Amino acid sequence: MRDFLSAVIGKTVRQLAKLRGGGGSALPGLVVEKIDPGFLARVLGRLPEGVIAVSGTNGKTTTTKMIVEMLEAQGRRVFTNKTGSNFSRGVVAAAVQECSLGGTLDADIAVLELDEAHAMFFIERVQPDRTLLLNVLRDQLDRFGEIDTTARLLQRIADATTGTLIVNREDPLIAAIGDRTRERAGSDGPEVREFGLSEPLRAMFPSDDDFHATQAAESVTDPEDRPEADVTLVSIGDHEAAFRIDGSEYTTSLQLEGLYNTFNAAAALATVRAALTVPNGAPGPEAERLIAALAEVRPAFGRGERLELDGQPLELVLVKNPAGFRLGLASFEAAGVATMIAINDQYADGRDMSWLWDVDFTSLAGEGVDTVSGTRAWDMALRLEHDEVPVGDVEEQLRAALTAFRERTPGRPRRIYCTYTAMLELRRALAELTDVEDIW
Repeated sequence: MRDFLSAVIGKTVRQLAKLRGGGGSALPGLVVEKIDPGFLARVLGRLPEGVIAVSGTNGKTTTTKMIVEMLEAQGRRVFTNKTGSNFSRGVVAAAVQECSLGGTLDADIAVLELDEAHAMFFIERVQPDRTLLLNVLRDQLDRFGEIDTTARLLQRIADATTGTLIVNREDPLIAAIGDRTRERAGSDGPEVREFGLSEPLRAMFPSDDDFHATQAAESVTDPEDRPEADVTLVSIGDHEAAFRIDGSEYTTSLQLEGLYNTFNAAAALATVRAALTVPNGAPGPEAERLIAALAEVRPAFGRGERLELDGQPLELVLVKNPAGFRLGLASFEAAGVATMIAINDQYADGRDMSWLWDVDFTSLAGEGVDTVSGTRAWDMALRLEHDEVPVGDVEEQLRAALTAFRERTPGRPRRIYCTYTAMLELRRALAELTDVEDIW
């Protein structure tokens, strides 16, 4: 009866929110959390293959999408928070939307993207069977204070994990969480698996220590002494990558955009392998089948997402921190492309935009930046001026900037680097002009 009442109330709130013109994505979750705090635990507890949690500073949305689609390709029915609402109330709202009136999900397994801080509310109610920890970067320091705070939050998620913990061995703070989990786990604790990079690729994927030295790096094992990771990204080409799994290398084409998304593919492969491991130790699906499924995954919204506008491609590239922005600039050729940069400083973006000064923008100097927009447009324009990057126009209002950008760049491919809330507003504006996917 509790499940029935909570499901009815949540679904009703969602419909009312939509009728009032809102998306209704998180409000039902907020209401159900208040009236029935145990709802999510009961609903997820009925899934036969448990819960996978995905957390870390960057890459959660794309990596979650990869895991979901690879699992679905292996015949699993997957519940996930598709809208990317990664606070606990967003997960509850997704469960309300997808469950029956009896509180049952038509799924075998859940794959949930969790915000680092709001995951604390989630793990108080639900212990994940498997957890993937991606990275710790200097993102939104106004929220967490320091990266050590973020690492402690991720450690708590690891401590709550009952089955398998998958960690990024190239990130010193994440690798340290894996080491501590191994030391404390004993025979009853979670198994720890790793994803990583071949030595030639390590310089292409800087951790936060490459920007700001930390004491945590001193405790990480020397790379030459490390055992082989469960999945290793070996090489990268043009929309192509090679992965080493169980001593064999597999090369595949990729529809994903950007270097970081390629590395996150290794994380997704390691997580799916852990999820599909048969309890009696029998081998899971062949690596070739997982690689083939990975090749079919398209970018998540705003993560190298490609639209078509006026007969020309338009790419949206989400930027959140110096490492991500640097890799974004390195991942996309500037020549022949009209560029716009949109920087907001709302809560979801992070209020402190000083990290822009840790990014080298000289690769944009040749073509220049046609338009700079967002609430911090003038800060961005000043930063570009210091790197001698020409700027065509500065317009704080995003819709006006997009209109002008479109008018000035007919017949040219376009690319927009944007922070999170700027991306959402631009996608809404672009949806009035071209086909834009509703989710992911």
